Amino acid sequence: MGLGSYLPKRIVSNADLEKSLDTTDEWIVQRTGIRQRHVAAEDEPTSRLGFLAAKAALADARLDAGDIDLVIVATSTPDYTFPAVATQIQAELGMTVGAAFDLQAVCSGFVFALATADKFLTSGTHRRALVVGAETFSRLLDWSDRTTCVLFGDGAAALILEAQHGQGTTSDRGVLTSHLRSDGRYRDKLYVDGGPSTTRTTGHLRMAGREVFRFAVSMVTDVVTAAFEATGTSAAELDWFVPHQANRRIIDSSAEKLGIAPSKVVVTVDLHGNTSAASIPLALAVARDDGRIKAGDLVMIEALGGGFTWASALIRW
Repeated sequence: MGLGSYLPKRIVSNADLEKSLDTTDEWIVQRTGIRQRHVAAEDEPTSRLGFLAAKAALADARLDAGDIDLVIVATSTPDYTFPAVATQIQAELGMTVGAAFDLQAVCSGFVFALATADKFLTSGTHRRALVVGAETFSRLLDWSDRTTCVLFGDGAAALILEAQHGQGTTSDRGVLTSHLRSDGRYRDKLYVDGGPSTTRTTGHLRMAGREVFRFAVSMVTDVVTAAFEATGTSAAELDWFVPHQANRRIIDSSAEKLGIAPSKVVVTVDLHGNTSAASIPLALAVARDDGRIKAGDLVMIEALGGGFTWASALIRW
């Protein structure tokens, strides 16, 4: 029904990072494809980014906040331990009915949230859902660690879904199928070394980059293939492949392994960096706004996040 996004005004380029880190623009681009990232201002917590994206999505859908009865926010960087970012956005929008809650699956969070909203809507308990991916990962970074701080950025985007009757075929608009996975054995590959019940601090992001890369391509292939099998579709039928924007090499390797043409792959990692749960909806917003994604297009989204979690969803736009 609607799509909106928000990126903080401050842009940090690779050249800016060269001033404080032992790194170069060439090194970062060659290994990640990232050229810049947005960083939230001190007065821009995650809820603020999410609210502005949600407000834009409502305007795009020509709906009021009162038309929404479910808010799900995917985030790993909440303003507070509690209350949920979703309830803060709900309040800022002026909503006093319905349910609002956060969902934490790290970089896979938006796909998990979209799948969750789809289940609520198809069950008949709710009519319209606002699904938000919002992150301020800059708050979690060790800005002296060149292996992690160059990778991430801040931002938010929101999508509005409405329950409608369909024919039960792949020509129906909306979420056609979703596939969610997790395996907690890989916690130490990508995690934050803090938390309220352990260190009582926020902590910093830590990552075993090479191993994450190795797992990412195979795991992404698993859930995308599952989506094709569930719907009887194929890579050739896709109009757009919108992967989690973590690393250009992962994106290219995944698309090649799946047999998806490069011309069908939406890439925004060069402009946004890895915005975790916000990366897929931000990429959707860019491709929709520039005219690539149009009504009726078949769109595959997928992601892998810390935990590990990984997921896909096939959408008829």
